Amino acid sequence: MDRRHYLVTAVCLLLSAFLAGSAVAYNQPLGLNLGYTSFMDGAPPAGPGFYYEHYLAYYTADKAPDLDPPGFDLDAWISLSQFVYQSNTPILFNGKWGLNVMVPYVWIDSTPLPENSSGFGDLLVGPYLQWDPIMGANGPVFMHRVEFQMIFPTGSYDDEKALNPAANAFSFNPYWAGTYFITPKWTVSGRFHYLWNDENDDPFVGSGADKVQAGEAVHVNFATSYELIPKQLRAGINGYWLKQISATEADLPDGSTVDTNDDEMVFAIGPGALLSLSPDTHLFFNAYFETETDNRPEGERFVLRLVHHF
Repeated sequence: MDRRHYLVTAVCLLLSAFLAGSAVAYNQPLGLNLGYTSFMDGAPPAGPGFYYEHYLAYYTADKAPDLDPPGFDLDAWISLSQFVYQSNTPILFNGKWGLNVMVPYVWIDSTPLPENSSGFGDLLVGPYLQWDPIMGANGPVFMHRVEFQMIFPTGSYDDEKALNPAANAFSFNPYWAGTYFITPKWTVSGRFHYLWNDENDDPFVGSGADKVQAGEAVHVNFATSYELIPKQLRAGINGYWLKQISATEADLPDGSTVDTNDDEMVFAIGPGALLSLSPDTHLFFNAYFETETDNRPEGERFVLRLVHHF
């Protein structure tokens, strides 16, 4: 096979890239946070202690701009368990340390790809620093956090399947998140990620490559909400944006390396709500409708998130 064949194969594999966190030979890892977090993201909702969070997400797509495969259809369900400990002990620049651990489980159903997959995704571990809110005359004004997320290749992976719950490669995905109170009721939040991926040394056999390294990327979650019922209900708009900033590289059997030159991008926006059942229990619902996509499917994502503080 010549280099042109390898590049064509790589583009075909991108049909399933970024599919609600699933992983293929030339895409980003499962732990990628596209829209999983939204309102009031600058701090845990109930201060120090243990938190359990559970996410149930559904992603569906029936078109892939720039690629336009016949009969394309994809549905994916993601169940994600998150364990968080927020200490009350400052260690650096007055930031209090914490630890975030996340374990996903994925079900994938796709056409025309014949192989459907399910299984555990890759383990995410993120030590972080959380700063106390900056207070004003009428309550908090600003709160923020920095986290050093690492995604380890521990999940279910089969090099004979084009779609997998796991990526078979280590990724480093640090972020900064903050929430600003425009008024005591009206807030804006953002989470800004950088993503670096290590090599997958056992890529999908159909790619014809010996090793694949997904390109670097930046991605952002953003949201604004307004408090409709004091301490009970917020509603607003949420979205995400992703842009790959370096080419994916493939090492070929002849010893050469090629760049795919097909960087991915997506923008999504939609409505959301935050229901506070008690000071310790909160329920988020977020919907996203994708547009402005390059070299990836375009669809809809729906996320239900439960947060409980012990």
